Amino acid sequence: MRPERHIHLLLEGQTEEAVAAGLLQPHLESVGWWVTRSVLITRRPIKGPARRGGLSSWAKLRGEIDRLLRGQHIDTLTTVIDYYGLPVDTPGMADRPAGAALQRVVHVENAISAVVGNPRFVPHLTMHETEAWVYAAASQLGELMASPRLARTLQAESGAAGGPELVNDGPHTAPSKRLLAHWPAYDKVTDGPLAIGELGLPALRRQCPHLDGWLRRFEE
Repeated sequence: MRPERHIHLLLEGQTEEAVAAGLLQPHLESVGWWVTRSVLITRRPIKGPARRGGLSSWAKLRGEIDRLLRGQHIDTLTTVIDYYGLPVDTPGMADRPAGAALQRVVHVENAISAVVGNPRFVPHLTMHETEAWVYAAASQLGELMASPRLARTLQAESGAAGGPELVNDGPHTAPSKRLLAHWPAYDKVTDGPLAIGELGLPALRRQCPHLDGWLRRFEE
């Protein structure tokens, strides 16, 4: 017999899926949720399998949200989608406030929630992308790559920004772009999730308040 509450995680890509499988799902299950997850379907061809991962338009994300919400067995649908690179036609993007990064992200999340208009939907946008969590795991990544210098570089950049979630979202300065610049052999699908897993969820949450606040909603 399954627990009473069923939460579904809609994930942007393979990196998010690896982190969800290793950290997010076990934690949510430990606080009483039955967890299922899927990677965003970006294309449904007439023949062959659906293509998954990546996000090119709000319409595709909205379509996947609506499709999942038609399943009445899901008590809560939430997302792990990068704020960086979010399609410009996403609700809330055009009228974001000029304040701090967290205010801007929360504004877009609230706008998405209002447009979808379903109390079972809790949107979550990763600040600024999942690779920010790798910045939180700078020491662990440095050990995996056998490069203390890499760890020190990431820690310095995170400290200068005010925390991993505040490493900005410029096209050349977003966390994923910085990681590749510092370590061209970096593999986001394997290296990132491994480092985050070594760090562990409690330590990750201490450095990432937006992530922490999102998880608290499901713990309460």
